Amino acid sequence: MQNSISCLKRFLKTDKLIVPSLQIQHCIMPITKSAKKALRQNLRRRKRNLFYKKKMKGLIKELRALVSEKKIEEAKKLLPGVYKILDKTAKVGIIKKNTAARKKSRITNLVNKSVKPS
Repeated sequence: MQNSISCLKRFLKTDKLIVPSLQIQHCIMPITKSAKKALRQNLRRRKRNLFYKKKMKGLIKELRALVSEKKIEEAKKLLPGVYKILDKTAKVGIIKKNTAARKKSRITNLVNKSVKPS
C-alpha cells in the first residue's frame, strides 16, 4: 500500500498527494499520455468527491446528534446547510437526485417529529 502511494507520488512528481483510503493492489502506472491524464483527472475528481461526501455525512450526523440532544432550534438552523450540501452533491453526481430527496425528506421528518412530541 505504502509502496503504491510512493509510486504515484513519483509518477505525479509531487509530494502533495492526498488520497485518503486509496486502495491500490499493486503499482501499475499508465504508459500513454492520455492514460496519464486520465489518472490525474481521476485522482482530482476522487479528492473532490470525497470532500463533498464527508461534508454531507458530517452535517447529517451533526444534525441527528442535535435532534437526539433535543436541541431543535439549532437543528432547524443547520437544516438549510444540510439541504444545500445534499443538492450540491446531487448536482455534481456524487449521489443521485432521488437519494438527495429521500435524505432531505427523512431529515425533515426527523426534525418535525421531535418538535411535536406524541
